[in-house]
Amino acid sequence: MPGNTQHDFRNSELNPHLVSTPFRFKTNWHVITGASCSGKTTLIDQLAEKGFKTVPEVAREFIEREKAKGQTIEKIRADQAALTCQVYDMMVEREHRLSTVEVSFLDRGLPDAFAFFRYAGMDPNKVLMDCFQYRYASVFMLDRLPYQRDGVRAADDETADYFDSWMSRDYRTLGYEVVRVPVLAPEDRLEFVMHKFSEPGLNY
Repeated sequence: MPGNTQHDFRNSELNPHLVSTPFRFKTNWHVITGASCSGKTTLIDQLAEKGFKTVPEVAREFIEREKAKGQTIEKIRADQAALTCQVYDMMVEREHRLSTVEVSFLDRGLPDAFAFFRYAGMDPNKVLMDCFQYRYASVFMLDRLPYQRDGVRAADDETADYFDSWMSRDYRTLGYEVVRVPVLAPEDRLEFVMHKFSEPGLNY
């Protein structure tokens, strides 16, 4: 089980002395997040169809790329810590390439990684300071849909609940107001997000 090492980080809090660190840059980036099987990909695709710049989930891209090379999902996930670190490094690099002024919808933000670090048995505070480079304009967290396997997802309901809880908690700890997106038909979810997006204060 992840975390059964010298210290179990699965329930480690973020360092209270660091969470008030000021952000270096304000952005026009809007995070779409949520646990496995929350409908993020569908919503991101809808936003892209409306003409918004969207940034797909790095983990899904990484896993699909490795599968295309002939790797099995079991082998890709065999070393959860290594996978988590690889994906995280790609997320950091991705954000460095984005324009801070362009409206962009991101499938996951850096603080999502805290829960994955915990689950893999690693201290989330190792990467905490990276999250103060850019401040997101908003964070939308999707409520979970009925669970479905698709060749990339590996979580069960209990694990999905774990990620949902920690992700929401971590963003709030960093000072974000998390907008929960309820379970609705895809077009209604898009309308919900667009309505919130149009409210004053979400863009600069």
